[in-house]
Amino acid sequence: MTNNSEAFSGERLKQSHFHPRLAELNIRDSWSSWNGYKFANYYYDAEYEYFCVRNTCATYDICPMQKYVIKGVDAEAMLNRMITRDISKMRQNRVTYVVWCTDEGRMVDDGTIFKLASDEFMLTCGSPCIAWLEKSAFGFRDVSITDKSDEIAALALQGPTSCTVLRKMGFTEIETTKPFNIKHFPFHGDTLMISRTGFTGDLGYELWVKPELAIDLWDELYAAGANYGIHPFGETATNMARIEAGFIMPGFEFNEALKTVHFEHDQTPFELNLGWLVDFKKKHFNGRSALLQEQKKGPKYTLTKLDIEGSKPAEGAYVYSNKRCSREIGYVTSAMWSPSVKANIALAMIKTEHLSGELWTEIYYEKELRQYSKVARCTIKDKPFWTPARARLTPPLEN
Repeated sequence: MTNNSEAFSGERLKQSHFHPRLAELNIRDSWSSWNGYKFANYYYDAEYEYFCVRNTCATYDICPMQKYVIKGVDAEAMLNRMITRDISKMRQNRVTYVVWCTDEGRMVDDGTIFKLASDEFMLTCGSPCIAWLEKSAFGFRDVSITDKSDEIAALALQGPTSCTVLRKMGFTEIETTKPFNIKHFPFHGDTLMISRTGFTGDLGYELWVKPELAIDLWDELYAAGANYGIHPFGETATNMARIEAGFIMPGFEFNEALKTVHFEHDQTPFELNLGWLVDFKKKHFNGRSALLQEQKKGPKYTLTKLDIEGSKPAEGAYVYSNKRCSREIGYVTSAMWSPSVKANIALAMIKTEHLSGELWTEIYYEKELRQYSKVARCTIKDKPFWTPARARLTPPLEN
C-alpha cells in the first residue's frame, strides 16, 4: 500500500491535509513517502501506536491514498468489466473489496469500491491507477473518471474505542453502521462521509471530508478522544496490525503486474487466496479466460498463514519441506512476533503441491553483533491470526 523508502534528498513532497497536526505529533521526525506525500513511519514509538490500535483508538492518515470518482450510466458496467468481482447487485452506500487483473490474470492492484449513487462510484487504491481506468473505459459511452486523490481529506480511526469517540462527537446512530456500510453526517455546513472500513482487522472507521475541513475534523476528533487514548499511528504499526489480520500489501505479498520485469514475479488472485473475489458467473472481465484455466489446474503458489516455533520473526526466510532445509518450497512475505496473539506469525507464498506436508523455515537473526540461525517448524493456520468479535458486532460494545 505504501512506499517506505526514504524520500530522495531535495525531493519536495506534498503535505497531507492534516500535516500541521501530524508534524506536531511526529516527535521522532520519522517520515517516508507515499504517492508523493510526506508520510509518517511512526510518531513516537511503533509498538505504542500498535497497542493504541488494539486497546484504545488511533488515527492513520490516508490522504495519500488514490481516490477516483467514476460516474455515468455506464460506470457500473465499466467497473464490472475491469474487476473480477460482480458489483451489479451492490447496494448504495456500501463498500466492497476488489482486485483487477491483466488479460493474463496477473494482479494489477487491489482496492475498495464505494457505491455513492446508482451511477456514481469511488475507487480507492494504494498506487496511481488513472491510466488503467481510462483504458478500461474505452468503448463505454457514458462514463467519466475524475482523479480526486488530492481533493478529499481522509483519516482512518481504528480501535475498540473508535465508535465511542465518534458518538461523543455527536454522530448519532453511528453505532448502527454495519461493516462496509457508509453514512453521511452534516459537518460545518458540508458533509462528512464515514465508512466502517479499515486496514487493521479491528473495529474501525474511515472519515472522508473536504480538505478545507480537515483541521476542524482533526481537532474535534482529538478533543472527543482525549479520554479514550486517541493517538496517531504510522506505517510500521499499520503493517503489524494488517499482518495479524492476514491482509495483503503490495511490495510484500504481491507485486503489481504492471511494475514487474521477471516472468511470474507478479501474482494472481488464486495465489493470494482471493479466489472468492473472482466471479465466473459474470460474462466477461479482464483476465477471465486465464483465471478460469488457473482455477482448473490450481495455482502454482498459495499465500499461507503460518504459526512458527519460537519467538524470532522469520523475515525474508525461505520455507522448506524438511528439517534439513534441503528442499526449498516457498518464501516468507511478512513476519512478526504478535503481541496480541502471543505467537510468531508469518504470511508465506508456498508451492501449492507441498501444503499437505511438513513445513520448516530457517530463521536468521542477530544477537549482540553475532549472526545466528535456527530451524523452526511451521504450522498452517486457516483463519486470520487476529479476529476480535468487536470488528463485526453491530452495535459495537460500549467502551
